[in-house]
Amino acid sequence: MIETLKFYKNFPKEGINFIDIIPFLQSRAAFGEVIEALNKATTAPNVAAPEARAFLFAAPLLSTPNSTVENIIPMRKSGKLPFNDGDLIEVRIEKEYGFDKLYYRLSDIAAGVPTGDVFEVTILDDVLATGGTAEGVARSLEQLTVYRNGKPYGVRIKEFVFLVGIPEIGGRERLEKIAPVTTLMDI
Repeated sequence: MIETLKFYKNFPKEGINFIDIIPFLQSRAAFGEVIEALNKATTAPNVAAPEARAFLFAAPLLSTPNSTVENIIPMRKSGKLPFNDGDLIEVRIEKEYGFDKLYYRLSDIAAGVPTGDVFEVTILDDVLATGGTAEGVARSLEQLTVYRNGKPYGVRIKEFVFLVGIPEIGGRERLEKIAPVTTLMDI
């Protein structure tokens, strides 16, 4: 699978080597292989998918045979997610090249499937570098009480799943303090 990736030096800024996963969308065979591997690695019924590349890989899990995934929780940038009063949650995230914010809706979690008294969530993303995005999302989700049909539920991060990991940056160790981490390939 690694041979499918493309790499761009100094993008989006000097010192960052960008890993492009878009080539997986340019080959039916490569995309099928990635979705099959993601399906095996993802065991929670609810998947938090940070914008935007994670959407491309999380959504097919909804229709993949033998998938546990029943709900996608989109994590969007500012101004991209319509919401009702009290529904939108802001998350400050640390990226390799600075800070940013993502937003998600409580109603998207409540639309999912609880396991006992919690919503178990897999955080799925394309590349694991520092782990800042995934950690910010996880910490925010785990602080929640989500109501479904008037009943309160907690949120538990069951696992993190990434297409690509960059081990020497240390993101895995950061996230393993929260939940198990799976990367389909490491570079």
